[in-house]
Amino acid sequence: MGMLDGKIAIVYGGGGIGGGVARTFAREGAGVFLAGRTRGPLDAIAKDIADAGGSADVTVLDATDERAVDEHVAAIVARTGRVDVSFNLVSRGDVQGTPLVEMRTEDVLRATVNGLTSNFLTARAAARQMVAQGSGVVLHLNSASGAGAFPGMGSTGPADAAVESFMRYLAAEVGPHGVRVCGIWTAGVEETLMTADLTAVNPDTEAQAALDMIAGMSVLRRARGWPRSWRRRRSSRPTGRPGSPAR
Repeated sequence: MGMLDGKIAIVYGGGGIGGGVARTFAREGAGVFLAGRTRGPLDAIAKDIADAGGSADVTVLDATDERAVDEHVAAIVARTGRVDVSFNLVSRGDVQGTPLVEMRTEDVLRATVNGLTSNFLTARAAARQMVAQGSGVVLHLNSASGAGAFPGMGSTGPADAAVESFMRYLAAEVGPHGVRVCGIWTAGVEETLMTADLTAVNPDTEAQAALDMIAGMSVLRRARGWPRSWRRRRSSRPTGRPGSPAR
């Protein structure tokens, strides 16, 4: 038996980072509903899940479209009777590597507006059902960028802070009804960044310095055991992304 047997989980942005989450949810027994803007990656994840004996449904939608999100959740509830997990991993359009004094207004605001809008809409739709059923978990991906400062991350930091603040307020309101609202802070997602991209954000940052920073931001103050082969090929392997925007 899996930890999520009989549970219904929605993963927004399921064709990117959410793909790994969706596979794990399915492996633990959840019925997974993948949502995102591009069908190809979603179908590929759904096939992986089905081939492994799991259950996955695919819906193409824009998580900043209020009507589409509400109708999607309503359709899932009509089909399954519940929603147990809602995880938002949608990309926001962060601008990284450009100093704030050189950014356009839309570059600064895009990640905040997109991130707050998609997280609000998806969390609200799920929380309404979860409150009614008396249980559920709303998840979002974030980082320490909203609580710190890192050159070249001036678009990401305010977006992270806005989403984190919204989720805290939501937690205060729905917690008494048995609904948990949890943020997962990641110091870096190794699959999402090549060393060349990291140096594009800050040319003075080296791979080892990034690893040290990631280790310092983790709960245990240490990075996971990176394979030696990866360390020998830092120039071509992912290093993790501080303030990573979700995919």
